[in-house]
Amino acid sequence: MNTWQIRIKGQVQGVGFRPYVYKMAAKFYLNGYVLNSSSEVQIEFNSTKIIADEFYKELIENIPLNAIITNSSIEKSSFQEFKNFDIRHSSSNKLDTATLVAPETAICNDCIKELLNHENKRYKYPFITCINCGPRYSLIHELPYDRENTSMETYTMCLECNLEYSNPSDRRFHSQTNSCLNCSIKLKLIDNSHETIATDAIECIDQIVKFWKAGKIVAIKGLGGYILTCDANNKNSIKSLRLKKRRPSKPFALMLDGEDTVKKDFEVSEMELKALKSTTAPIVLLKEIDIKTYSEEIAPGLSHYGIMFPSTPLQVLLLNKFNAPIIATSGNIHGIPIIHKNKLAEDRLFEIADYLLEDDREIIVPQDDSVIRFTTLTQQKIILRRSKGLAPTYINPNINWSKQSILATGALLKSSFSILHKQNTYISQYLGNLDRFETLENYKKTVLHFIQLFSIQPTLILIDKHQEYLSSQYGIQLADNYKIPTYKVQHHLAHFSAVLGENNLVETTHSVLGVIWDGTGLGDDGNIWGGEFFTYKNRDFSRATHFEYYEYLLGDKMSKEPRISALATCWNITGSKELLQKKFSEIEWYLYTKMLAKETSLKTSSIGRIFDAVASLLGLIDKQSYEGEAAMLLEDLAWEYCIINGLNFQESYFTKSLYLNTISVKDLMQGIIEDLRLNLDKDFIAAKFHFSLVGIIKKVAIKENINRIAFSGGVFQNSLLVELIRFHLKEHELYFHKELSPNDESISFGQLVFHHINTS
Repeated sequence: MNTWQIRIKGQVQGVGFRPYVYKMAAKFYLNGYVLNSSSEVQIEFNSTKIIADEFYKELIENIPLNAIITNSSIEKSSFQEFKNFDIRHSSSNKLDTATLVAPETAICNDCIKELLNHENKRYKYPFITCINCGPRYSLIHELPYDRENTSMETYTMCLECNLEYSNPSDRRFHSQTNSCLNCSIKLKLIDNSHETIATDAIECIDQIVKFWKAGKIVAIKGLGGYILTCDANNKNSIKSLRLKKRRPSKPFALMLDGEDTVKKDFEVSEMELKALKSTTAPIVLLKEIDIKTYSEEIAPGLSHYGIMFPSTPLQVLLLNKFNAPIIATSGNIHGIPIIHKNKLAEDRLFEIADYLLEDDREIIVPQDDSVIRFTTLTQQKIILRRSKGLAPTYINPNINWSKQSILATGALLKSSFSILHKQNTYISQYLGNLDRFETLENYKKTVLHFIQLFSIQPTLILIDKHQEYLSSQYGIQLADNYKIPTYKVQHHLAHFSAVLGENNLVETTHSVLGVIWDGTGLGDDGNIWGGEFFTYKNRDFSRATHFEYYEYLLGDKMSKEPRISALATCWNITGSKELLQKKFSEIEWYLYTKMLAKETSLKTSSIGRIFDAVASLLGLIDKQSYEGEAAMLLEDLAWEYCIINGLNFQESYFTKSLYLNTISVKDLMQGIIEDLRLNLDKDFIAAKFHFSLVGIIKKVAIKENINRIAFSGGVFQNSLLVELIRFHLKEHELYFHKELSPNDESISFGQLVFHHINTS
């Protein structure tokens, strides 16, 4: 008989791993202990070598649902004689914090059954959880993951909950979020005069359902922050929410009561349904079956709706009682992050909501819901927003990271940051656009929370080459504070590096063509890039070609007004004036054309702005109320043609057999204008535009003699473009993002990969 030690690293805290080990040890009749350290789960026990090996093998092969193992080992240890097997209190070494933090998980089926069972002691208790579900990352203020290190520390378990917590056969054995009606998290429903209406859970739920039916807007605290809700069948309520939130056309998410409703009202594939029902509980974009079922006010001008299922016990109870869909959108004021503090919610959300439901459990880290979509035919997953349920851990054991502690600060828009620490990768949740003061402050606060949580002493900070980005400025400030260097990474090379890293192409000796298309990013020549083709081989990057430059007119105003992009891309093209002049006032036309005639020093190759320009030319939109609106409308219009006519398109606006230096934007826009003058159908023109882009990718791949093609940048959130690529370039090896978004959320991870490529 010897003493053996097993060490397990990965996402093994907050997922019921210690109770799992305890039960497995009982199965093998072992004596010893299991504990969480700051970096791993440690197990010591007495046994023979044969039994130790069998125990280790079964332990690793049958891990809990939400656990992920990145590294494990077993070895003989100094002999100790154990009398039983127990779960020991966690040990903490602040200098060796390297564990992976579990994200929030949706309420599990076992908890739903108990929640709706009137004989269960947690019947209609809105904060029911177990080792398999509930809040995790949002509650942690210190590691290791124990109750006293979370915002559950202020709640003392009642006798019954303590018995469950101590019972190895119970599903709540060592469940750190355990509570019930006798030791409950408290609710409070208040009105816009700050008067308390109800504190009893059942009464709160009854009142909210009554308010929804009366057309009222209710702010409700969730796992990641407050959401604003109203009856999805009440057009006036939705209009009121839009007006008060200053959100004229950006889509709202719909929360449906379950699988039957979504199958009845929406086209939903098995993969989409699986995603909706997953522990991640994302918003999934689905197409409505009958366009008259839901109000156009929910997603104006768009064919797809963001659908989500109830993911918390409170949401299950509310939807079960209301028995109809609700609007569920982020609880924030226009331009600021999701609100998660009760006091701030009371101060600000009554500008929008008629009533507010708060609870007294503190949210440490606020998060929006994650958003994903799948392409229609090939079911390629596209992550549009990586946040609650997905962040903060990213696991890819195939990247041989350095042992440095590195902070990558990401981009300005759709920001995230990434941290490499003890060869673990942490990618923050979506943090929004940093050009807003409140968003920037939340970004800084979240960075510091990570640094403190993992006791990180950064040795290097990675920033975008555009030093006017507020993320870059903050990185420089932190580097000064820590007296460490910064390392600049060009925006589009970060995009390319991110998709290379996700697809384990860092060490490839084969050439890879990187198609990196987005709205904006500072290029190496001082211009604004966005329509780029790079090659990569043997850790070497090269810019192969790009869309020809056109005037970067009026700075940020250009990204908000597609008509300006149309003017810039169509300047001096025959027939453009008669289409464009009517979109501007006389003064605007005079000033803008004068600026174009002078030719400013700043140019752009942005495909994002070309999408805007085409949307404007086709009469879809001239001024956007939210980022990406023009591109989404254009995609929907093109889909109308492709749904009827298929993807086997042949006509292209790029008529030349090869573009030697740059790809002609003038040829593209001239062709579109000619088709408009011929009065061709606009859905045909939109589809032809999409196909033309795919055709030019193929031409560049042939010119460069490259078979492997990788895609990144916000343009590749477009499901039709991705579908056309997969259809027309199927003879190539195609690489898309897997667990990260193609938009700027992936920049911070790409900065880590680019640095790894160039220094390791």
